[in-house]
Amino acid sequence: MSLERFTLWFPLWTLLGAVLALLYPPLFTWFRGPLITLGLGVIMLGMGLGLAPQDFVRVGQRPRAVLLGSMAQFIVMPGLAATLALLLQLSPPLAVGLILVGCCPGGTASNVVALIARADVALSVVMTTVSTAAAVVMTPRLTELLASQYVPVDGWALFLKVMQVVLLPVALGVLLKQGCPGVARRVEPVMPPLAVGMIVLIVASIVGSQRAELLKQGPQLLLACLLLHCGGFLLGYLLPKLFKQQEAVRRTISIEVGMQNSGLAVVLARSGGFASPLTALPGAISAVIHCMIGSALAAGWRQSDPESDLSGR
Repeated sequence: MSLERFTLWFPLWTLLGAVLALLYPPLFTWFRGPLITLGLGVIMLGMGLGLAPQDFVRVGQRPRAVLLGSMAQFIVMPGLAATLALLLQLSPPLAVGLILVGCCPGGTASNVVALIARADVALSVVMTTVSTAAAVVMTPRLTELLASQYVPVDGWALFLKVMQVVLLPVALGVLLKQGCPGVARRVEPVMPPLAVGMIVLIVASIVGSQRAELLKQGPQLLLACLLLHCGGFLLGYLLPKLFKQQEAVRRTISIEVGMQNSGLAVVLARSGGFASPLTALPGAISAVIHCMIGSALAAGWRQSDPESDLSGR
């Protein structure tokens, strides 16, 4: 199997890892603590290696689409998560975990799904970059604002953690690509499948370690994550349609809004000052759910060329 095909099948590996963790937790529970933080660092380093200065230039060339997508990312998802936590009466740790998922930026998996869905991959990369950069401030502040009614939230501790596990690895990747392009060229092809492996290990580790609680509270949590991501994909598509954006842009924003960086949510839940380990569970379930929904949407969208959709023009 080629590295590219392995990467494209990431939803299958994520689901398989979660199922195996439920059946036999020790397969994955060894991957915990600093290893989870390191795993996310590898994912973000890979994102940095995939970026070039011209990617940031594109932000200025597509300001309306990028601004629309970023606003949806940090308004739609946090609002949906807080509303669902309240309506479904989730326990405080799960409510905070769901809100944390909603407040995270788009994940790198969205770029793969955008490619499959015949969306605007360049725009997807730019939006992921912009939301990741904005998350350094937005994720801690929004989480503190929306989740403090359930448990005390240390916004400063969250900010420092986001700096450590997001900004530094991405910046290191960008610097490595610019300073040592030969090394970057050799490393870059293996980063996407390596990132997939890290996502699977992170998700399976949390599922395995919280197996008993998942079996007890699973249906309610699955419903919450399903509604959160379905709402994100739907509103992420309808909002740009309202602003007369082209079909490829609608698909891209839908994918970016619907697919969060759930690995970041897990790491922040585990090391961002939250007392209960259950806070990490929504992030793990979210990773499986949004991968499944995103893949299904991409498969459907792939059957039609967005350029042939005249309604988007």
